[in-house]
Amino acid sequence: MTEIQTPHCNELLSDQDGDYRTADGKKRSMAGSFPTISFYRQFAWNVYRSSRVARQGKYGNQRWSETSFEVMQSLESVGIRFEVTGLRHVKDLTTPCVFVGNHMSMLETIVLPAIIQPIRDVTFVVKQSLMDYPVFRHILRTRNPIAVSRDHPREDFKRVMTEGAERLAQGISIVVFPQTTRSDSFDPDSLNSIGVKLAARAKVPVVPIALQTDAWGNGKWFKDLGPIDPHKKVRFAFGEPIAIEGRGDRQHQAVIDFITSKLDRWNAGT
Repeated sequence: MTEIQTPHCNELLSDQDGDYRTADGKKRSMAGSFPTISFYRQFAWNVYRSSRVARQGKYGNQRWSETSFEVMQSLESVGIRFEVTGLRHVKDLTTPCVFVGNHMSMLETIVLPAIIQPIRDVTFVVKQSLMDYPVFRHILRTRNPIAVSRDHPREDFKRVMTEGAERLAQGISIVVFPQTTRSDSFDPDSLNSIGVKLAARAKVPVVPIALQTDAWGNGKWFKDLGPIDPHKKVRFAFGEPIAIEGRGDRQHQAVIDFITSKLDRWNAGT
């Protein structure tokens, strides 16, 4: 895979050695008294403004990163604290990659662009229903994601392999959440190997992402818009790039081991 250089906006997270943490002195606003209502009011305005720009054909990579970062700031304003580690692994890459992570909530889909896109071009494998959301669809379609139905596994697999390889050849990294559904807990058996298989086909590395994002809960009636809990910390940990060899079985297990070890440490409070 030949490295493809593309212009990026300035990094939005002021990190130290590849890490970012919400500043200790950062105080939540009065909005923190009603975190869910306050956050979604800010989020709705953000999505509306972004959708309007997207319909005008002006929603590029930098705007995507910035509006994603605004969501992150909105979460911090109601008391959510972030911890992002291992960004140096993303910065040190010389080729695109396949990011493979566990999937807890809507938060990672919304916030990861603020973390990754300023460093390298990226898009997502997403469920088709997100492409059909009112207002939000205008934003997502500008990002050229890979949409899958979740109802036809064989067709979904072919689409990810074909379109994913095309994006990677263009220098665009891919974020894949291979679990069948979002879950507050991680079942290793639910993480299929589609990300590793895509990386093997495109001859690019896999970068594991362990994440803990249940501060943005799954909704009872509308799954994507659940309660916001400022008592829970949001964590993202990026692992070292993994080169795929052979069938990729060992590398797939290495991704699982990375995610499991991080979640075990976080859940143990370390």
